[in-house]
Amino acid sequence: MDTYPLTRLRPSTITHARRLRTAMTDAEQRLWQSLRLRQFDGYKFRRQHPMGHYVVDFVCVEAKLVVEVDGGQHSERQDYDASRTEWLRQRGFRVVRFWNHEVMNNIEAVKAAIWEALYENSQPPS
Repeated sequence: MDTYPLTRLRPSTITHARRLRTAMTDAEQRLWQSLRLRQFDGYKFRRQHPMGHYVVDFVCVEAKLVVEVDGGQHSERQDYDASRTEWLRQRGFRVVRFWNHEVMNNIEAVKAAIWEALYENSQPPS
């Protein structure tokens, strides 16, 4: 089983991640305001972070937690999302997913779910 960090990233994946950082959805921007600057008990999150051939919305590497914010297009890409989630799980990452409308309409519940996921199997950062 592979562990993080992963193999060398393709330049196209890095370029794609940079583009995504400048074109975040409203829901991603809203959640980022809560995740950035170690606001979750010192945990560091990265946004639009390349992992293998994928770019994840948010990741906390030290807690091995990936947070995805999905819009309506994801209901048509369930097979892709499932294979991507399995790829991440094989590398030891947990994945939590939220719909855009959850982030926009109930950010406190989303933050509570992320707190729960962070402390499920880990210790706070030192």
